[in-house]
Amino acid sequence: MEIKVNLAIKKKEKPTDESELGFGQIFTDHILLMDYDTIHDWHNARIEPYGYLKLDPAAACLHYGQEIFEGLKAYYGKDGGIYLFRAVENFKRFNHSAKRVCMPELDVDLAMEALKKLILLDREWIPKTRGTSLYIRPTMIAIDPFLGVRPASKYLFYIIIGPVGSYYPEGLNPVKIYVEDRYVRAVPGGTGEAKTAGNYAASLLAAEEAKEKGFTQVLWLDGCEKMWVEEVGTMNMFFVIDDEVITAPLTGSILGGITRDSVIKIVRDWGLKMKERLVSIDEVATAATSGQLKEAFGTGTAAVISPVGQITYKGKDYVITGGKMGELSQKLYDEIVAIQYAEKPDPYGWTEQIG
Repeated sequence: MEIKVNLAIKKKEKPTDESELGFGQIFTDHILLMDYDTIHDWHNARIEPYGYLKLDPAAACLHYGQEIFEGLKAYYGKDGGIYLFRAVENFKRFNHSAKRVCMPELDVDLAMEALKKLILLDREWIPKTRGTSLYIRPTMIAIDPFLGVRPASKYLFYIIIGPVGSYYPEGLNPVKIYVEDRYVRAVPGGTGEAKTAGNYAASLLAAEEAKEKGFTQVLWLDGCEKMWVEEVGTMNMFFVIDDEVITAPLTGSILGGITRDSVIKIVRDWGLKMKERLVSIDEVATAATSGQLKEAFGTGTAAVISPVGQITYKGKDYVITGGKMGELSQKLYDEIVAIQYAEKPDPYGWTEQIG
């Protein structure tokens, strides 16, 4: 499919201080869009000047939640190249989400071609400071104008991109997380395994209440028994108990993170014990009290590795690694970031140079 390009005549002012980028607040000059309907399939791929979307007030995405998205990054490498990290896996996960909420799948090769074209068109926006990157947000929404609960027949796919700094203002400083035992975010059989908007809406109230108490994020327990650790609001969760690295299994209620998968592969290659198994919050609390809990950290595209210095559960604080970043957390962060910025060889074939 031809991807048409309509260049922006008036360019935006680019940020000059990369240390002040923040996250998700600045967007480049262009947007990629593509249409779908049941007659023509995917068609009309185009890059246009960044601007507002025009939607009918009855558009299905506004009423019935048919919306999915992804998050990935492009990096300005040490050698001056532009790199993507496991982007194909993101589009595969995008299609998994699409199937779960009855939306059409994308051709991954076409999506990758379109993404590369957009990035290279706006390549001057990619920040060069280590720790910064170009954030990429592919999105699909249902745009049928109707009021009635059924899958839509028309969809819009688009990608917006923008330069970002650290997701957390704390940077690599360990965060404090609050264990939520009242609200639930997802249950097996629901949409927790899909990256769809409703999951995040379900998490907002608990997250706001946690922030008011001084916490950075919420650690979610399973929605049935409220005892098994699942994930943090924007991250998968890992614990190091004795000599074992543990993360929750993908049982249908948590998102299969790309960084999660990367960490699992690296940890196993390093010869460490890596288990995907159920871990209860009581086991975590007991291990923290006894000193068996050596580290805890989250993984995700935005922060890569986010060390956890304190977990609070039922009013009791459990301080981990003395509130400092653990040795494994630091080692994993250094390894993944070095691969992303082409500072060392990539033994996994995860990076792709596109410019």
